[in-house]
Amino acid sequence: MTRVIHTGDTHIGYQQYHSPERRRDFLDAFEQVVADAIADDVDAVVHAGDLFHDRRPELRDLLGTISILRQLDDAEIPFLAVVGNHESTRGGQWLDLFENLGLAERLGDDPHVVGDTAFYGLDHVPKARRDDLAYDFEPHDAAHAALVGHGLFTPFAHADWETETVLGESNVAFDAFLIGDNHAPGTEQVDGTWVTYCGSTERASAAETEARGYNLVTFDDEVDIRRRSLDTRPFAFVSVELADDEGAERVREQVRQHDVDDAVAIVEITGEGEPVTPASIEEFLSERGALVARVTDRRSMETETEVDVSFADPDDAVRERVSDLGLSTAALDVDETVRASKTADANVREEVKTRVDSLLESDDLDAFTPADTDGTESEGKESTPSATDVTTETDATDESDDSIETAATTEANTTDEDEVAVETHGTTDTDATVGTDETTDTDTTVDTDTEDDTATDADAENGNAEPNQQFTMEDF
Repeated sequence: MTRVIHTGDTHIGYQQYHSPERRRDFLDAFEQVVADAIADDVDAVVHAGDLFHDRRPELRDLLGTISILRQLDDAEIPFLAVVGNHESTRGGQWLDLFENLGLAERLGDDPHVVGDTAFYGLDHVPKARRDDLAYDFEPHDAAHAALVGHGLFTPFAHADWETETVLGESNVAFDAFLIGDNHAPGTEQVDGTWVTYCGSTERASAAETEARGYNLVTFDDEVDIRRRSLDTRPFAFVSVELADDEGAERVREQVRQHDVDDAVAIVEITGEGEPVTPASIEEFLSERGALVARVTDRRSMETETEVDVSFADPDDAVRERVSDLGLSTAALDVDETVRASKTADANVREEVKTRVDSLLESDDLDAFTPADTDGTESEGKESTPSATDVTTETDATDESDDSIETAATTEANTTDEDEVAVETHGTTDTDATVGTDETTDTDTTVDTDTEDDTATDADAENGNAEPNQQFTMEDF
């Protein structure tokens, strides 16, 4: 008999709602899973991808994860995992680093036997590359076999990957397919194989209303899958339907009926009634001790079906716009360095040059080819918000910028030299341009037009620039 905890989508490092407390919540949830594994003396912890929320986790997230994995190692419980879409990099994976430290085992084509069960791995693969996959695995002589994977598989919601294809083309018969990516837990049987999502360990969106948790899977005479819940930060969901003569006071009355202390408070307003200013309700929630307040008035945009406004996270709007531009991998890297990464301003020039030089030296010219704008990859979500929603949020720690506009353009030219130009202005607008050819000459230019140029350069020369706490696999 083999008993394992099946978890995934821990998204460590996600600073949801720009709240440092929420960032810590995601790490705490993973630590709870490990504590349960040690208390129950399971045979292994199996992670189905998206250990991190970002492919460039910060140092504090790496150190926190290593500390938790060491607890498992001290208890002699193996940590078996695959790579998800959020944390995947073009080079080495963070999971490889943990494996080199003796804290994890990256699953793949070769069996990793625990007890009487052989475990295999299937990392996340972009949809455009799945036709080339060969589901060939090394044979095993264990009593049972399980495949651990990451993706949106049938027969579950948002599916774009056929489970029947994976199981049908595999040369190994699996008793269970333990998967991650869809944050909603669920279990089905496909062609005699149990297929199960463990769900996320923390609420990565307000749509994830059900309790978070993981699966306890036992391989014996048959496969037994049981759901366990985690004690995570409370979310207070307040739904208010207003009558014609009701307004903000009615909303406050409904809020008073919920315990919002130290919780993420989600208020939804429907019906008729008087206009309600979301900011006033958010302030009221904050006064009652809410960690984060988010108010959605679904009445406001009933006739404006083409408008989708969200003040909750302008970064999401920027990422969505950039993803629609069909940029090459190189252009996306430049955009991330200038706009999204936490690279200090004084280091942006050298960071961009290093990345582009690396691509050219490796003859990776495909990285400069614009992406197919017709194809999109979906991530695991439980539901999609209505396009008519107007959403605002307030938290005690951070404030979102009023506006963010990003444009990134990629050109592939057959000129005599490669040019990379990045301009960062005093506003949040960002333009990134990358041009390539097949020569080895490279000119890299980074212009920074801000009011603080002189101060920034001086800080850099004096060694006072803010340290870059984001790391890539190349650093290791």
